Amino acid sequence: MKPRIKIATARTPDGGELALYQHDRDFFITVNGQDLMHSRQNESELELARLGCRHLAGYKSPRILVGGLGMGYTLRQTLDMFGPNARVVVGELVDAVIEWNREFLGALNGHPLSDPRVQIETGDIVGLVSRSNRQFDAILLDVDNGPEAMTDAGNQRLYSHEGILSCRGALAKKGCLAVWSAEPNKKYEQLLMQCGFHVRRFRVPAGKGSKSQSRFIWVASEDEAILPPGGGEPRPTKKDRPKNYRRHTRKV
Repeated sequence: MKPRIKIATARTPDGGELALYQHDRDFFITVNGQDLMHSRQNESELELARLGCRHLAGYKSPRILVGGLGMGYTLRQTLDMFGPNARVVVGELVDAVIEWNREFLGALNGHPLSDPRVQIETGDIVGLVSRSNRQFDAILLDVDNGPEAMTDAGNQRLYSHEGILSCRGALAKKGCLAVWSAEPNKKYEQLLMQCGFHVRRFRVPAGKGSKSQSRFIWVASEDEAILPPGGGEPRPTKKDRPKNYRRHTRKV
C-alpha cells in the first residue's frame, strides 16, 4: 500500500497550516489537519462552472471571475465552455495554492493556469470584487468551505451583507453569482435575497458515484429569467423580501 506523503505546506493568513498531500495519483489539501479538498471529489467544482455560466451560452467574449483556485477544476471547466475570446480572472488569497497548481496539480486539469485567457489576481477577493464595477458576466465563488469559513476567518466578509453587495456591484446587468458550499446555509440564502437577488439552490454530488457526499451551490441573479432551471427556490421571510421579489405559482 502506497503511503500518504506530505509534499508541501504553507500558512493561511490567520496562521493555520495548509498542507498538500499525495497518495498514489491522488492529491488532497488539509487545513490544520482537516480535509479541505480532494482531487477525486471534483464533480461539484465542475458543476459550479456549469451552473454559474449556463446563461452565457452563445457569448463570444464572456468575462468571468473564479474566486478561489482550489485544485483548478472550476477554472478548467470554465475554460472548456468558451472560445478564445473569453477572459477568466482567478482571485486567490494564498500564493502557495497558485504555486502548487503550477508545480504539482496542473497535470490534473491540463495546466489551466498556462492558458492565455487566464489572469491571476492575488489577495483579498472582497477587495477585487469591490473595485470591479459591472465587469463580470459570471462570478464563481469556491472560497474556503463556503459561508462557514474554515481556512481564514477573514473570508467570512465575502459571505456577509457587504460581500454580497460587492459581488452584485461587480456583475453585469444580466450576470450570475454562483457560490459553492460544503453545507446548506439558510442564513446565507436569506442574505442573498435581502441583497436583491433571485436565488436557486442546487444539491450536487461531491464526486462521481451514488455514494458520494452532497455539496450545495447557489446561483443568484437580479434577472430571474436567466437562472438555471431546477433546484430549490428559497423563500424570503416576509420582512426580508427585496423590492423586486415576485412569487410565482405554477398552474396545474
